Amino acid sequence: MAGEKIGFIGTGIMGEPMARNLLKAGFHTTIHNRTKSKAEKLLAEGALWADSPASAARDSDVVITCVPDTPDVRMVLLGKGGLIEGARAGLICIDMSTISPAATKEMGKVLEAKGVKLIDAPISGGQIGAIEGKLSIMAGGPREAFEKVRHILQAMGRTVTYCGGPGCGQMTKLVNQVMVIHTIMSIAEGFAFAEKAGLDLKTTWDVTSAGAAGSHSLKVLGQKILAGDFKPAFMVDLQLKDLRLVMEIAEQLQQPLPGTALAKELLSVLKAQGRGRDGTQALVDVIRQLGRMV
Repeated sequence: MAGEKIGFIGTGIMGEPMARNLLKAGFHTTIHNRTKSKAEKLLAEGALWADSPASAARDSDVVITCVPDTPDVRMVLLGKGGLIEGARAGLICIDMSTISPAATKEMGKVLEAKGVKLIDAPISGGQIGAIEGKLSIMAGGPREAFEKVRHILQAMGRTVTYCGGPGCGQMTKLVNQVMVIHTIMSIAEGFAFAEKAGLDLKTTWDVTSAGAAGSHSLKVLGQKILAGDFKPAFMVDLQLKDLRLVMEIAEQLQQPLPGTALAKELLSVLKAQGRGRDGTQALVDVIRQLGRMV
């Protein structure tokens, strides 16, 4: 039912359009962002403002968080002025960030002691998916709590999937990131290879995107590469953060991921070049640079 009160914390590249879709669906939405000026558009569209996560929690039935990294989520949920200070028994928190599965479980236990249920529900689909409300949402946590908020998630995503207990949404998202980075790597290598061979890149993209190599990433990021557009749909810095989590867990599981390790190192080159806030499609430039060295 769209009459529920929702607190939304984190109105960045992904969070802003997600919160906008909640407003469009008729939910009473109160927002908080570290920098208030970045929330002005949503406030003009009818969202209310909360001065802190705690304030957002006091006035909401459900609180959604969408922030960059594990320390950010911990601060929003458990820090000074955090959600836990304004929480009451029965509140459901949906964390849609991509963070450590282990930290998710730990924070869930702390919130549980306060009577708050934590759902980890990271997302895939990029900025376009967020704008169009077509995100893929992978959720973990208590099943009963998930079912209570499924309709809220459906206002932001086309595919909403329950993946298991606490942390399972985060772990599934990391699997997704392994597959995504290999797709981006293949696009970068393919474009660099075609370019060096003297092929017309637009023609190459037309053919490959219509064949077995076709993918959502090739369609969206391929067009960006053709246009020389390296603005982020997903930033290099955030992809590196995700892959750091992947490699930490892979080591714990004793599961080698050689291709993922290589992609992480190549993305690190972009960061070292001061391009951490570029989109992940900028990986093509690293491959091009390697080609100029031989």
